[in-house]
Amino acid sequence: MRATGQLQNLQGNHACAMGAIAAGCRFFAGYPITPSSEIAEKMSLELPKVDGIFIQMEDEIASMGAILGASMGGSKAMTATSGPGFSLKQENLGYAAGAEIPCVVVNVMRGGPSTGLPTRPAQGDIMQARWGTHGDHGVIVLAPCSVKEIYQEMIRAFWLTETLRVPVVVIYDEVIGHLVETVELPSPQSIEQAERKWASGPSAEFLPYQKTKDMVPAMARPGDGYRAHTTGLTTSESGFPTQDPGQVEAMVTRRLGKLEHHAADIASYEEIDCKDAKIILVTVGISARAAARAQQQARDKGLKVGLFRPITLWPFPVVAFRAASKKATHIIVPEMNAGQLILEIERLMSAKQTAVGINRIDGEVIDPVAILEKIEEISRA
Repeated sequence: MRATGQLQNLQGNHACAMGAIAAGCRFFAGYPITPSSEIAEKMSLELPKVDGIFIQMEDEIASMGAILGASMGGSKAMTATSGPGFSLKQENLGYAAGAEIPCVVVNVMRGGPSTGLPTRPAQGDIMQARWGTHGDHGVIVLAPCSVKEIYQEMIRAFWLTETLRVPVVVIYDEVIGHLVETVELPSPQSIEQAERKWASGPSAEFLPYQKTKDMVPAMARPGDGYRAHTTGLTTSESGFPTQDPGQVEAMVTRRLGKLEHHAADIASYEEIDCKDAKIILVTVGISARAAARAQQQARDKGLKVGLFRPITLWPFPVVAFRAASKKATHIIVPEMNAGQLILEIERLMSAKQTAVGINRIDGEVIDPVAILEKIEEISRA
């Protein structure tokens, strides 16, 4: 890894690996899959240099299981994949959510369903990232849109997963993953490392899932003498399975409430020219870069257009979005799928607002011209 503090040309997928290592990741398990393979390749080269472990597993299911085992052993761990592999990881993502095992999963999105378009970009995993696994569960999803932001959000992903014990998914499309930009990165020594809340005090009094003020129970560090029972079954605070309705409800409520309790630390977004905007663009990934260009071109023509980009995609930054869009009559949602993010926007907007989708599902990106044309069409109506 090149010394930081100087300008360098860097690919998005390489920035992902470098950000993870800077954040303290020392274990990677994965399986090659386009268009995420450069992450694994970079990790295989760089992890041994920092006494980390890289392992190529036999498939995506095993890869997800391996990082959960490493995490329970005390390591900061991650995996990376694309659409088909992300689908295979969902059961163990649910296990991580239920057992509150810190982990980071990167999904470089490509066209689907099934094998789909392995080398072409898409944004069809937006809803799968939130609801892919079964049951009532919480998950944090981050959506960077530049090479430098991938690096930054990987650091934040490890901070959130380690301190909150919630799986964190980082999603971006193939174009962002293979994009090369000139960036200047901070020194790894300047990055504050996230630390888990480890068990302390008398071992006889330790409860692996005890409710605390911050909703985050302490973990038992292997070898420290604290008993912990890890299972995918719903447990009581003791960590042992229960079907007692009161204890089940308390456990699920605490896990879900954890995200709400720490909402201020989780939420992140970009807002451009929204204060007086009559039209708001809401989008992520490469579509957001096209939208930013179209938004500026619309402003140059005297049109009151703003841009709201959720960097934390889930939980969606509801309060910030409603504040940014309160004067808007129309909300345009450009996305490279048949319409997923727009469903969340329709749920959150007022009765006086209209949501308009711009969708592309052919493996090509949405360009600024298409977005500007839609802005002008709405403005003329």
